[in-house]
Amino acid sequence: MGAGWVAGVIRARALVSLCAGAYAGREPAACATLGEALRSLATTPYGRRLHAESELADVQRAVSATLLWQLRVLAGWLPRSGADLLRPLAAGFEIANVEARLRSFSGAPEPAPYRLGTLGTAWRRLQHAGTPAELRSALASSPWGDPGADTPRAVLTTLRMAAADQVCRTVGPARRWAVGRAALLTAREHYVCGRPLPGPARTHAVRLLGSRAVDATDFGDFRRRLPATARWAVDGIADPHELWQAEARWWQVLADDGAGLLRIPRHGPAPVVGAVAVLSADAWRVRAGLELAARGGGSLEVLDAIV
Repeated sequence: MGAGWVAGVIRARALVSLCAGAYAGREPAACATLGEALRSLATTPYGRRLHAESELADVQRAVSATLLWQLRVLAGWLPRSGADLLRPLAAGFEIANVEARLRSFSGAPEPAPYRLGTLGTAWRRLQHAGTPAELRSALASSPWGDPGADTPRAVLTTLRMAAADQVCRTVGPARRWAVGRAALLTAREHYVCGRPLPGPARTHAVRLLGSRAVDATDFGDFRRRLPATARWAVDGIADPHELWQAEARWWQVLADDGAGLLRIPRHGPAPVVGAVAVLSADAWRVRAGLELAARGGGSLEVLDAIV
């Protein structure tokens, strides 16, 4: 590997060393108020973006913005092929921007979009859409492809499944996570929300999970028909309304697998992908802890599942 990968892996490990840590979410979660929880994070990398007077949604968004900044810093240290590797892993930020834009069409306030820089796929084009139809048209002419309709559900479900598909096809060390994510998204849409996947989303899901699983008639049948590469994501879940436990476990797998990739001594894509996984799981823990604190503290059941 070239000097760019060496520098990138060194930077990746340095960023992870500054993480709030596996137990970071537990401390704010145990606090009685959001303000107290924010003070507990003051010395972490999230602290400088957190303000005591902010609402929960704002501080959670600030935590996510810190993660995005970390990924952009990491991308800046990598060769171009490394930055291209990170782009699919950061797709959730562009999807969040699209979701906010869709809500604004119905009159909801639109927060400042996440600043994606080189990690954006098509946001520079999408941000100019003024109607749902214009947004769909912009997506159709971008690498995202046509979501099949301009409703929020069609757009967001298709983008999330397309992101999983892209990760599976282009980021080798992350394939397990992407396929597991697709299984969870499919299960939630089919067996919790009670609706089939939109056409383009189904195409991505079939590529990831196979048509036998996607067309399963019930959740038990779905679990049995999943390929082994995806079945782990729903193992032990008998009722689709318990999928939240599987989703929490997905984050645990992300963190554990990421830590394993970070220990690989070679300078190359694997440790960098591992760093992205660990940083992402860390941010998720902190956001979850802040939400519990905003509710007055309480059960740490979700956090217990991932630490």
